[in-house]
Amino acid sequence: MHSLDLSLFKITPLGVLDILLVAFIIYQAYNLVRGTIAVNILLGLGVIYVLYFVVSNLHMPVLTKILGYFKDASLIIIIVVFQQEIRRFLLLVGKNASLQRNKAWWRYFFGKVQDEKNNYARIKPIIDACKILKQTRTGALIVFAKYYDEQFYQNSCEVMDAKISKRLLESIFQKTSPLHDGAVVIAENKIKSASCILPLTDKVDLPAQFGLRHRAGIGVTEANEATAIIISEETGEISYAKQGKVKMNISFAELEKLLNKDFSI
Repeated sequence: MHSLDLSLFKITPLGVLDILLVAFIIYQAYNLVRGTIAVNILLGLGVIYVLYFVVSNLHMPVLTKILGYFKDASLIIIIVVFQQEIRRFLLLVGKNASLQRNKAWWRYFFGKVQDEKNNYARIKPIIDACKILKQTRTGALIVFAKYYDEQFYQNSCEVMDAKISKRLLESIFQKTSPLHDGAVVIAENKIKSASCILPLTDKVDLPAQFGLRHRAGIGVTEANEATAIIISEETGEISYAKQGKVKMNISFAELEKLLNKDFSI
């Protein structure tokens, strides 16, 4: 009998590091496309690969040839379709490469409780502004972008780069303000831009009372790593959008928990 050669399975420190790095890259790539239409495109490419494998083994030459063209062009398709996701991934790698600029790992292990307290102090002006906007039934759309993509947002926005404050948010969304139409985008602990025109969701199964503001709030969370607060002008109801899904009529206590969990500004 031939003995099984276990030398191929020898575990070394570099081998473990190799596996961990691959797992980290896959995880970060998943975070970039999670909840976006990119997932459906990846699934479509996966289906094509599976079908190609099946028809090639069943010796169906015509279908194998056709699917082979798609398979061979898959790398180009991925680069073209996922150019925004690839750009954000490289931006993420660049930010994580500098521990001096990004100390999220240290905060996670050593200062998580303190970080949550600091984050509450930062989101408090936003929650206070939402209370006033709800009370006065002033329509608003506030987007929290995990990564601020200047090419995506600034093409249709008024650039502000201002400190977050309750009064500033209130004044932006007042009906007499020239910036009240569109969304406010918050990133990097600043109001980066206002009056942003955002892509609308293509979903057809939304509640009838959802207008353009709600559709834009859902649409931006489908296309980007972002969350959104939507305040209805008709009812004052607050909705919270994430990954293309929306929670309706949430309380301020729930809003605080969601912001503290999903977006550390």
